[in-house]
Amino acid sequence: MFSAAWIPRVPDAHPLRATVRDAKNLPGTYRFMAPDGEIVYVGKSKQIRTRLLSYFRARPEEKGHRIVHEAGSLAWDYEPSEFAALLRELELIKRFRPRLNVQHKRDGRYSFLKLTGGAAARLAVVNAVSDDSSTYYGPFRGGRRVVDAVRELNDVLGLRDCALTTPMRFSDQPDLFAFERTPGCHRAELKLCLGPCAAMTTQAEYGERVRMLRAFLDGDADEPLAWLNQRMLAAAERWDFEYAASIRERIRRMERLRDEFARLREALDTLSFLYRVPGAQGNDDRVYIIRRGTVRAVVSAPASGAERRRLARLAEEHFAPPEPKGALVTRHQVDEILLIARWFRSNPDEMAATLAPERVDALPLSA
Repeated sequence: MFSAAWIPRVPDAHPLRATVRDAKNLPGTYRFMAPDGEIVYVGKSKQIRTRLLSYFRARPEEKGHRIVHEAGSLAWDYEPSEFAALLRELELIKRFRPRLNVQHKRDGRYSFLKLTGGAAARLAVVNAVSDDSSTYYGPFRGGRRVVDAVRELNDVLGLRDCALTTPMRFSDQPDLFAFERTPGCHRAELKLCLGPCAAMTTQAEYGERVRMLRAFLDGDADEPLAWLNQRMLAAAERWDFEYAASIRERIRRMERLRDEFARLREALDTLSFLYRVPGAQGNDDRVYIIRRGTVRAVVSAPASGAERRRLARLAEEHFAPPEPKGALVTRHQVDEILLIARWFRSNPDEMAATLAPERVDALPLSA
């Protein structure tokens, strides 16, 4: 909520209100600009005119009141459907980063696993995806639980969790001065880290552990769980039941992470289809080619058999190449995946307008 103490009341005859008289009640996006031209807010609506007029009725404590107060001009563009407006809004927000927009800015409810590159890769939990050479997995809900599971993975596989600026020295690297290096933290001494900072492992050995990690995250192997199970059985055989119970809890944390990865991969795979969206004015119907939660192409809905065959070829081009394994996302995909998942979750009846890419021949032709 915004305090009304420092925001003057918007006059009933605000000059921007008169411009809305030309707006139509069609789907689209709109932009409020500051007097210096800065885009301060971007929004979308399936009824542009009604939505814009609501800003001039906002109470002083409401966000809409502040948006109008800071705006010097207003513009809007029509889109063929609410879904098209939703995608366009996301595009504009990502391009201009309006300071009064909070939608599509992740609020900490989601977390991601970040696997860095380099000879001594590091796995960590982060709240956002950056433009770098790292590999990202996610998004996941709940940070603490994921952090605990990642700690278990690092401990079992012996991967480092130190700062990226920590110098690395593998045992198979030439060392002209034969310096004796000591681990930078206690994890190596407790055998929870291979110790790449202290020449306690070779680059190949560390790389093999990273390979095991990727296989686990991709759902191809369960070596970390198998190792923990062996330790648990060994502890039980020597009657160290307390230690066996603690290992069992570690196994459960990692199993929950593995199962969540499986659910995420399945969810992404279910967001793969052709989606036909009718235009709001009875024309400009469109077909969206969606794969793993991202729009790969948009075309006008076919009006003839020849156009439908062209769409079939386009769909094959986008669905034939194999996708990266695992729950892998890149920065530009995250917001769109969340947006499309939210759209179909909020509008479950829209799933009836989707069909598998190999069933293009069942797509009705536009009039």
